[in-house]
Amino acid sequence: MLEISDDTLWAQIMEEGAYLYSLKKNGKDVILPGKERKTRGGMAILVPYANRVKDGVYTWEGVTYYLPKNSEGHAIHGLVMDKVFEVREKDQGRVVLETILSHPGYPTTLKVSVIYSVVLGSLDVTISAENIGEKSAPLVVGAHPYFIVRGKWSISPFRVRRLRTENKIPTGEVEEFKLVQGEYDDTFVIEDNVVELRSEYSTVTIEKSDMNYVQVYTGQPGAVAVEPMSGAPDAYHNGLGLISLSPKERRDFNFVISARVV
Repeated sequence: MLEISDDTLWAQIMEEGAYLYSLKKNGKDVILPGKERKTRGGMAILVPYANRVKDGVYTWEGVTYYLPKNSEGHAIHGLVMDKVFEVREKDQGRVVLETILSHPGYPTTLKVSVIYSVVLGSLDVTISAENIGEKSAPLVVGAHPYFIVRGKWSISPFRVRRLRTENKIPTGEVEEFKLVQGEYDDTFVIEDNVVELRSEYSTVTIEKSDMNYVQVYTGQPGAVAVEPMSGAPDAYHNGLGLISLSPKERRDFNFVISARVV
């Protein structure tokens, strides 16, 4: 387990999956502590797709590829959660982790880097994907943090657009929506750079760059997952936010988590 910190913020990161296991502000938890199943606590890193790919199969440049399926029959949450990342740099407030992703269900080879930095009491996260193979490939990047909430909670901005879904798969249609407290496993288009989650427990701010899709999930008691993503679930089919990453091309995605815990 790796640790980075400053006077007010403390983070624990696992090399497996570059997984944020714990994040504390002034000694109080900001996220649910990590779990063996990484998408039930902590913050998982999602590359090269975020959330689902319908039926675990897709076609890219005329070739059909098959991905591992979950119990629903879809691929989910990318291919790096069980990959052991190498520590490339480490000091008290910063760690750089890197892995090579090569999978028969993906057209190319990626160098995936995750940088965690503690900056002025906030956690700065950069996820990079570099195509080191010989073919172009589809790319969506995301993160899956569970923020602790207590009592009533709200998300700002609350006037957003929601992706319509069938069996948790976006149809490609988008509707205007007011995001108020409720039960969710939904994707929203939020082009504002800043998303804020407030509750009686804390105020959490996510300042994001090139990540205009946000999954909100309330499936774990006492927490709300607010997941910044560069593209939509099933983007390999619907194309929403999908990036075509050319050989030798690199894309960086950044977000900063700031928190004030009561």
